[in-house]
Amino acid sequence: MTPPDVVFSLPFAPVKPRSLRLPCKHIERTPLTHGARLGSSRLGSEPSTATCSMETAAEHERILREIESTDTNCIGPTLRSVYDGQEHGLFMDKLDVRIRNHDREIEKMCNHHFQGFVDSITELLKVRGEAQKLKSQVTETNRRLQDDGKDLMGSMEELKQCRVQQRNIATTVDKLTHCLPVLEMYSRLQEQMRAKRYYPALLTLEQLEQTCLPRAGQYRFCSIMAENIPRLRTQIRDTAMTQLRDFLESIRKHSDKIGETAIKQVPGAQELVDFSPVYRCLHIYTVLGLREAFENYYRKQRRKQARLVLQPHSNMHETLEGYRRYFNQIVGFFVVEDHVLHTTQGLVNRAYVEELWELALSKIVAALRTHSSYCDDPDLVLDLKNLIVLFADTLQGYGFPVSQLFDMLLEMRDQYGEILLKRWNVTFRQVLDQDNYSPIPVSTEQEYRHYTSQFPQQDPELEKLPFPKKLPFSEFVPKVYCQLKEFIYACLKYSEDLHLSSTEVDDMIRKSTNLLLTRTLSHCLHYAIKKKNVGLAELVQLIINTTHLEQSCHFLEEFISNITNVPPDTANTTKLYGTSTFKDARHAAEAEIYTSLNAKIDQFLQLADYDWLAAVQGGGTLTASDYLVDLIAFLKSTFSVFTNLPGKVAQTACMSACKHISTCLMQLLLDPDVRQISLGALHQLNADVRECEVTGTVHAVGLVDLPGRLWKTHLQVPEGESSHGAGAAGEDEGDEQEEQRLCPIQEDGPRPTETHRRHHQAAAQPHRAAPRLSGPSARPPARTCDLIGSLNPNTSLRTSCRPFGLFRSASRLKRHWLRTKMERGC
Repeated sequence: MTPPDVVFSLPFAPVKPRSLRLPCKHIERTPLTHGARLGSSRLGSEPSTATCSMETAAEHERILREIESTDTNCIGPTLRSVYDGQEHGLFMDKLDVRIRNHDREIEKMCNHHFQGFVDSITELLKVRGEAQKLKSQVTETNRRLQDDGKDLMGSMEELKQCRVQQRNIATTVDKLTHCLPVLEMYSRLQEQMRAKRYYPALLTLEQLEQTCLPRAGQYRFCSIMAENIPRLRTQIRDTAMTQLRDFLESIRKHSDKIGETAIKQVPGAQELVDFSPVYRCLHIYTVLGLREAFENYYRKQRRKQARLVLQPHSNMHETLEGYRRYFNQIVGFFVVEDHVLHTTQGLVNRAYVEELWELALSKIVAALRTHSSYCDDPDLVLDLKNLIVLFADTLQGYGFPVSQLFDMLLEMRDQYGEILLKRWNVTFRQVLDQDNYSPIPVSTEQEYRHYTSQFPQQDPELEKLPFPKKLPFSEFVPKVYCQLKEFIYACLKYSEDLHLSSTEVDDMIRKSTNLLLTRTLSHCLHYAIKKKNVGLAELVQLIINTTHLEQSCHFLEEFISNITNVPPDTANTTKLYGTSTFKDARHAAEAEIYTSLNAKIDQFLQLADYDWLAAVQGGGTLTASDYLVDLIAFLKSTFSVFTNLPGKVAQTACMSACKHISTCLMQLLLDPDVRQISLGALHQLNADVRECEVTGTVHAVGLVDLPGRLWKTHLQVPEGESSHGAGAAGEDEGDEQEEQRLCPIQEDGPRPTETHRRHHQAAAQPHRAAPRLSGPSARPPARTCDLIGSLNPNTSLRTSCRPFGLFRSASRLKRHWLRTKMERGC
């Protein structure tokens, strides 16, 4: 009876059942039968065995030993060697013999141990029952173990799965540790790109490419990211450049506001501009290795904008706003460049900024010279000057040299002075045209102080007079004086903030004031003097006005010294030329008085209508001609307005009038058209001259009576021929003979001599050398047409003059006339 097979599950290995050997008798029988079978099969092969050689036998023995000692898995080559040879039959015989020998040994061994085997079987059968019980117990134990092992196996399977998951999780965590930074960084990159934070995005991109992607490993998303990196760089570069272009366009449009803020001195003008596009683009191009290209591009674009900013508008000179906008744009441009210079490292350098400023300075100066030349408004020029000063001071605060601008302002000062002169020329002419050329009446102390506050009038005698009273000058004087001070103030305004010394300011004001006096005011005064409708009263008042203005020149000197704080006695101080200006104007007015007075006299004398062939009237006294009576009345009324003139001027005017009348009367006699003259005509002329003599004094102007002055000036006779008695007998006959000898005068006789023409010219312009009052022995000027003196120039003259009627007879006067005509070539 064989023991049952016991099979164990985990942890036990299954046990295969084995068969029990048969008793020895059975064992012996089987091999013997087999041996007998082998023996019977080899009976017929013995002859071949006997013929086997010794070498073959030894070889077969070796093979058998090898088969016995070698593992059955390795006997293949050995058996092949037997079959390859020709003696395999003999080998089979030897093999059978060897088997039989072993069988015999086995039988012997089995016979020897058979009883023990039987005993063992007997014991085994005894144990069989117990083994069955044990098998049942083992089976039950195995079942219970299997039941209990199911939970364990499940737990173990779960543990195995957990171990796998844990390993996978660890692997995943490790991979995610390297991948998550890539994803996070790429997400940050996308967010930065959306937020247009391109410089951080470029840094993130660089870190992603150089650090994170190599650590992440070979993943598909990593390769996609790596492929997108160049495209993202290009996108960032292009976007940054687009933002830079927008920035450049923005500051070009808003440079006006930037400059306006900077000029107003409000701190932080550069804060009006967002410079982040510049910094961002600079950093991006630096990271990309294109910094030099970016610097060149930025400078090129800013140079182009500088040329646009420095190009003024064609109508900029029309309004101050045009200049202000021009300056604001320039200041805004250089404020931006200065900020970029100090906040970037090398984008622009000092040499580049200075080069731009030199270009700008030359363009600015040229533009201002051109456009300011069109300006004719001094207020606009003054405002422009103040604007240029603010412009220069602002840029100087940013470190830019502005000396050329102040030099240009000094050039504009001359232009400003010329414009002021033009304006004051109009002002002076308006004052002269609107003046009534009458002394100013004042009725109250308040009015008097009003005028004296405008003009420094110092006349103690006038102040003592009771009200109402008159100031000696007209409204023209205080108005002109006030305008002179206004002009000085206007010049002073221009000199402010030009960084000039007090001496320079004083010199500038004095030179400009001299131009105003010697050129503008002088021309205006001459214009007023030469006007067609100006009368003698107006000319007289002009002389009085210029006299007072001349006296006020030292007050102007003090006024300029007070506002410039430069004493008038300082060395190299320019003096005012007002004295000479007013003197010249006064002399011109005086000459115009003489000319106007003579013109009026000529108008009266043109009415003279002498009948040179009139017959001698018998009986009665001849009356003066009407024209001469009117002329004397006119002179009386005219000289009455000469009261306030300086004595010398009044005397000269009177002398000029007397000389002109005398000359004109003489010209009537010496007229080449007068070919004949009668005694009746001479009697009438004699009566007119006597009228001048007997007429009383003209006016208390410090002169002798007009008729006496007239005679003393021209119509004088030699002492030897002055007598109230009749001449010697036969004297008249001699005169008649001489008259017959001298007359008639030929119609085609010669024209007046050059001396006559010079005398006529002297009569037309008596103001050039008006005769002075002479003493008893004074001789009349050689240029006067002295009728009698021309007959005998060597005869002395006397002061006790007589009219023509005091000659012995009219015939003698006629003889003298004829002789004079002959001597003069008439």
